[in-house]
Amino acid sequence: MHKTIEEGLSFVKDLLSSFHPTEMEVVGLAVPYTDIYPLSQEIKGAPLLIGAQNMNDATEGAFTGEIAGIMLKDAGAKFVLLGHSERRHLYGEDDAFINRKVKRAVEIGLQPILCVGETKAEYEGGETHAVIERQLTEGLKDLEAQQLQNLIVAYEPVWAIGNGHSATPEIAQEVHHFCRQILAKILNEELAQQIVIQYGGSVNPSNAQELLAQADIDGLLIGGASLSLESFLQIVNDRYSKINQ
Repeated sequence: MHKTIEEGLSFVKDLLSSFHPTEMEVVGLAVPYTDIYPLSQEIKGAPLLIGAQNMNDATEGAFTGEIAGIMLKDAGAKFVLLGHSERRHLYGEDDAFINRKVKRAVEIGLQPILCVGETKAEYEGGETHAVIERQLTEGLKDLEAQQLQNLIVAYEPVWAIGNGHSATPEIAQEVHHFCRQILAKILNEELAQQIVIQYGGSVNPSNAQELLAQADIDGLLIGGASLSLESFLQIVNDRYSKINQ
């Protein structure tokens, strides 16, 4: 819940003037609902994606305060975060609700980014694999492989979010590899290898490239470090330097 329309437009203009997204892997910004339309208009012609942070599973109806996926898409959103840890833990969203939202996003052609991750108590109790398997299995329930060609999964350990204590690259890689194994069981091996799995959880310029160097970490879901243009650009430009060495 950051950045007014004016602040968002300023951020995007400065971002586009400071790096070369045509030569980069895809960069997307998940912005507040109010920013989606003006930012999507601002970036027309640039390979930068604008997406949303959440949506309801209904298409329309008496759901005061909620927003439908078709509204997001109409405003210019290309993707949507679903099941983010804050939605799960602050607002009580369960796997069944998140599954309905994934189905709706797929139905309307909005790229779903399904977020999964365990709490500190679950991590310390050795429940990481059980939690991840449940969240992936339930979140993708009743969906076929052909419907999920554009799925992105984001692993965000709740115990590492917003506190400066990122999971080590080794821990993150192990869980990402496990995610890929579960995706192979749910869908198929070929698709599981193609699906982008991002890491999120206290990502910053100091640890981003080491995380991205891991075999099963395909991208980053950047939180606090994305609010500062300086830190976000450092992560992006460092990545650009690495892939062009």
